[in-house]
Amino acid sequence: MKNFLSSLGITADVGEWNLGALTLEKILSALLTLLICMVAARLLRRVLQRLLGKTKLDAQAQKYALTAVRVIAWIVTILIVADQLGIPVTSLVALFSVLSLAISLAVQSVLANIAGGIVILLSKPFQVGDYIDTTSGLGTVSQIGLNATWLETDDGQRLVVPNSMLSADKIINYTTLGSRRLKLLVTASYDADPEAVRRACLAAVAKTEHILPDPAPQVLLSNYGASSIEYTVRVWCKPSDYSSVYYPLMENFYTAFKEAGVEMTYDHLNIHIDK
Repeated sequence: MKNFLSSLGITADVGEWNLGALTLEKILSALLTLLICMVAARLLRRVLQRLLGKTKLDAQAQKYALTAVRVIAWIVTILIVADQLGIPVTSLVALFSVLSLAISLAVQSVLANIAGGIVILLSKPFQVGDYIDTTSGLGTVSQIGLNATWLETDDGQRLVVPNSMLSADKIINYTTLGSRRLKLLVTASYDADPEAVRRACLAAVAKTEHILPDPAPQVLLSNYGASSIEYTVRVWCKPSDYSSVYYPLMENFYTAFKEAGVEMTYDHLNIHIDK
């Protein structure tokens, strides 16, 4: 190890430590120092825990912060106790540096995911229970880990997305604002009066449950097609009621158009023969 550290330009003198130089006084002093460091680390952890409890940080982010502080406290304690025993601290620091470099090179992707997890926990683009849309897929957030985030998809599958991807890509959160807009397209014949179509669409909206009155539903003429006129219907609902609104409303359009005598056309071609 000494030759390896020397090849890196690090002076290591672990071998120069004389075990015979240990005395009862040094051992007792080191034990007392260890006890004091352990008590100080515990007090520091409790104080930090109280301070974090007063912040808006996620509970999981607080847990990771406390774990990091504990690891750092133990490393500092080891260095202080080693110095009390007469062990060259420079050698230990060099050894920790080399080990840290080797580990970081071996787990670059994991470290990238951890960095992404820290960004997510601090910035909070979504929380557990939110319905989000990512480049990897859509789903409800069931767990936010330091390495990956778990999503429950609509078709009953569990999607695990690395945090490095989530922190770098676009995320659409359908839950955080408390409401979600549905945009549906319906078509009607050119012979149908636009006002009659609007009344039929609003009648279908009135028969559908879980639609929010504010913002008010809208029916807009959006396009003139080859065989029909296209209308855009916009309604709002709670994010959790999206499916409960979308499919019944699509069925209610058919019934409302039929009752109003409005023809829902399909693509067709009219041929006129000129004699």
